[in-house]
Amino acid sequence: MLSMISLSSAAQDLIARQAPSDKHLKDVRNIKINGRTLTSSSSDLMNPAADIYSDWKNSGVANAAGHVPANYTIDLTGFAMPTPSRKVTSNFGQRWGRLHAGLDIKVYIGDTIRSAFDGKVRITQYQASGYGYYVVIRHPNGLETVYGHLSKIIAKENQIVRAGEVIGLGGNTGRSTGSHLHFETRLCGTPINPALMFDFENQDVVSNSFVYHGGAITRSSSVASKNAKKVEADNAKRNAEVAENTSEENIQSQTPAEEVQTTVATARQSKKQTKRQTTKKKQETAYSVKDGDNLYNIAKKYNTTVDKLCKLNGIKESAPIRKGQKIKTS
Repeated sequence: MLSMISLSSAAQDLIARQAPSDKHLKDVRNIKINGRTLTSSSSDLMNPAADIYSDWKNSGVANAAGHVPANYTIDLTGFAMPTPSRKVTSNFGQRWGRLHAGLDIKVYIGDTIRSAFDGKVRITQYQASGYGYYVVIRHPNGLETVYGHLSKIIAKENQIVRAGEVIGLGGNTGRSTGSHLHFETRLCGTPINPALMFDFENQDVVSNSFVYHGGAITRSSSVASKNAKKVEADNAKRNAEVAENTSEENIQSQTPAEEVQTTVATARQSKKQTKRQTTKKKQETAYSVKDGDNLYNIAKKYNTTVDKLCKLNGIKESAPIRKGQKIKTS
């Protein structure tokens, strides 16, 4: 009996040493010890992230009542990439005058779409003017993930799903101009740039965890839709400021201190000069004829040919031109 106990203990130690240390923890769930399959606890999946969410409703992507403390840490281990596609076709941020609250990933109609983490399906609906067929899943780490423009929904509302489990098929439904997956990450309804957590190009998460520094926010179902536009605008403004600061920080990190000011000033001056040159070029595309002008000297002035001028202006080479007449040059 002692020998059997010792063997069992040694076997467990061996399994522990050989278990993968990668962030993908879902592969460890099916290890068998003494004939018993070990699985992660599903108790927290019945009411995921109950410490920050105060309700559960099967409608409204941003309609997620709750309270998020400052510097909230989101655990990103145990993830699965929603799709093996590595091509991001549209990023998070302002687009067409409004916030694009997620990433667009190139997929084809019928491609498999999977849950990013363990969780519980909150919404499976169709929205003709937006997401098309879409799924929203709430996860124990506090995130809600959104999967839009699906051709088919496989998951059911209130269903518990595991990371990597198929929840739908890629498509082109709703407000979409081509087949792709619209993928969002939200915290109590507030959109967070998925690229801060998911690296689709390398099919990995950026790190083991992500700390949300948005400060304490409180959202309730009654004010969620009212504040949604303000929250989105604030997020977009912060993202723009971060991008601008990062650009200048990169210049400073690669340039000696005494040259930083000159480098930044030169870059800004170059940008202004390019803009002036572009404006001047646009203004000069139509030439106003002066006394003594003819098609030949106009063509020579703009480094073109009389034949091209005639085609641009719909005139013949023998046609007379008069003072003040506008001649297109490009």
